[in-house]
Amino acid sequence: MKSIEDAVRLRYLNIRSDRSRAILKIQHVLIGALREFLAARGFCQVLAPVVGPVTDPGIRGAGIAHFDFYGTSYTIMSSMILYKQMALGAFESVFSLSPNVRLEEASTVDTGRHLAEFYQLDLESARKSCQEMMDLGDGLVCHCIEAVRECSQELDILGRDLPSFSPPFKRIAHRTLEEELSIQGEIPFEKEHDLSRASSEPFWVYDYPVGSRGFYYIERDGTLKSMDLIMPEGFGEVVSGGEREYRYEQVKALLDREGVAHEYSWYLDMLKAGIPPSAGFGLGVERFTRYLCGLDHIWESSPFPKVPGIP
Repeated sequence: MKSIEDAVRLRYLNIRSDRSRAILKIQHVLIGALREFLAARGFCQVLAPVVGPVTDPGIRGAGIAHFDFYGTSYTIMSSMILYKQMALGAFESVFSLSPNVRLEEASTVDTGRHLAEFYQLDLESARKSCQEMMDLGDGLVCHCIEAVRECSQELDILGRDLPSFSPPFKRIAHRTLEEELSIQGEIPFEKEHDLSRASSEPFWVYDYPVGSRGFYYIERDGTLKSMDLIMPEGFGEVVSGGEREYRYEQVKALLDREGVAHEYSWYLDMLKAGIPPSAGFGLGVERFTRYLCGLDHIWESSPFPKVPGIP
């Protein structure tokens, strides 16, 4: 922890190193490849919100940053997931490079993959399914890996031998892991890490149990239509998403049950006015950078790292 704290505090110096320059060049190429892939498939880029009256509540125990916005309590975005659905009123398919702040517990620094401030590729597409989003994710990840492979000089500096993968990636129903891992709901970080280390290729976990995730995932056949992409070598989850609940009555009932419907008044008004069914996901830019570069800790994948527990 101390060495990470020292490195973060001296970022103004170590950002000048060949190593840091190589990581940030690979990240630059990655961001270009993400945009290229999605634009070629009809996705329109929209600007992400930084603040709003509400944000994503389903962030696995991380805190949300609140502040006074002209006399009204606002939040800094932990995810623009609710706002992606709004953007579908303008376009059939949208994406954004979305800044997020999540006040993670200081202990998460030990996972090597948590930042308190990070960027996420957020995308959403009307009338799509989980299966179609997993297909899209397969192609997106493979496209980006091949684009970064062209950064041979930077990969050499990092000592990274980047593997190749071919879609489709393996898909594992959550229920098949429940008995194997003795879990219910979200997969604990340490068990996810073990699954990741044991795999030589990326794989999806899909159909999470009801109640394990946010109110915005639709329920079908007794499961939430949600999925995560786990990268190999212990790097863990880099993509999370699913099909959205878009029906006003169902969302209103869920929020009433939690006693927070009043906080989501604008969102409920939007659903009442009608939006299309959709599916989408978020891809952690720094997490994917960490995988591409083979980094021990995610702080190196941010030019200006904000690490949990280090003010």
